[in-house]
Amino acid sequence: MSEAIAERLRLDLEQVTGQITGVLRRQVGEVLQRSGLVVAMSGGVDSSVCAALAAAAVGPRRVLGLGLPERESDGQSLDLAREWATQLGIEFVVEDISSILDACGCYARRDAAIRRLVPEYGEGWRCKLVLEGGGLDSERLHICYVAVQPPGGDVRKVRLPPREFREIVAATNFKQRVRTMLEYHHADRLHFAVMGTPNRLEYDQGFFVKGGDGFADVKPIAHLYKSQVYRLAEHLGVPAAVRTRPPTTDTYSLPQTQEEFFFSMPLRELDLVLQARNDGRTAAAASVELGLEPEQIERAYRNVERKRSATRYLHLPPLLVDPVPEVEYPLTGGHD
Repeated sequence: MSEAIAERLRLDLEQVTGQITGVLRRQVGEVLQRSGLVVAMSGGVDSSVCAALAAAAVGPRRVLGLGLPERESDGQSLDLAREWATQLGIEFVVEDISSILDACGCYARRDAAIRRLVPEYGEGWRCKLVLEGGGLDSERLHICYVAVQPPGGDVRKVRLPPREFREIVAATNFKQRVRTMLEYHHADRLHFAVMGTPNRLEYDQGFFVKGGDGFADVKPIAHLYKSQVYRLAEHLGVPAAVRTRPPTTDTYSLPQTQEEFFFSMPLRELDLVLQARNDGRTAAAASVELGLEPEQIERAYRNVERKRSATRYLHLPPLLVDPVPEVEYPLTGGHD
C-alpha cells in the first residue's frame, strides 16, 4: 500500500475515540433520551469495538452485552464475546434463540428449499451459500450456489435458482430479525438504546438485513473503513483472538466468510477500492496507487455501484404518500 493511501486511511485514534464517545453520549442522553446502550456481541471485531466505545461513552454499568447464539452458531463466538464483556466490566446476558427460530420455521423453511435441489438433504447435513464471479478479473455476473455436506462426507455445490435462493435467504433472515427483537426487548425494559455495529463496507454496500442487524438507534462506526476498525480495536485493547479472527457471517452451519457470501473480493482490497471511489479518484489514478490494472478498478467500481443500487431500499425509511412535516428525524438519527 502506498504512503498516499496509508495517509488517507490513518486515524488519530485518541481523537476518533473521543469524538465517537462524545457523540454517542449526546445521542443517547439528549437525542434519544435513554439511559444506556444494548449491544449484541458476536465475538467479532466490529461488535467488540462497539461494546468498548459504549462502555467508554456511558460507563460499563449502563451497557448490556447480549450473546444470541443458535444451534448452528460457532461456539467460539460466544466465548470470545463473554470474555471481552468481562474485561470491559459490562453485564453479559446469553439468550439461545434456537427455539424461537424453530417456532417460526427458520430451519424447516430453509431445509425444504434445499431439498428441492438436493432431495437427500436431511438430519446432520450442513450448508451455506456461496457467491462466485464478479471479482476484479471477471465481468461475469455473480452466481449463487448452495454448498451442502452430508455427515462425514464431502462438500458439494449446487447452483441456486432464484426461487430457492430467495427462500433460503428469507428463512435465514429470521436469525438477524429475532436477535434484533431481543435487543429491543432488553432496551425497552432497561430504558436503553440499541447500538448497531456495521462498519463502512457493510453500511455502504448494504450488507445487513432490514429489520434485523440493519435496525438500530445508533451506529457509531458506520463511517469507519474495516481497516480503520481494526486499528481502533487494537487501540481499545480488543483481544488479539478477536482481531485476528477472519470475519464470518455466522449464519449457516458450514463456515462462511463475508467475502464468499457477499463482497466477492478480499475486504482489505475492497476497503481501498471503496475509499478511492468515495474520494472521486479515477480508475487510472487508483490503479497506480493500488498496484492493479485500470480495468480491474473499473470492474470493482461498477460492482460497488451495483450493490449500492440493489440495496438502496434497505436504507430507506417507510415511504409516505404525503409528507408529515410535524414529525422530523433529527440529523443525528438514522434509518435502516
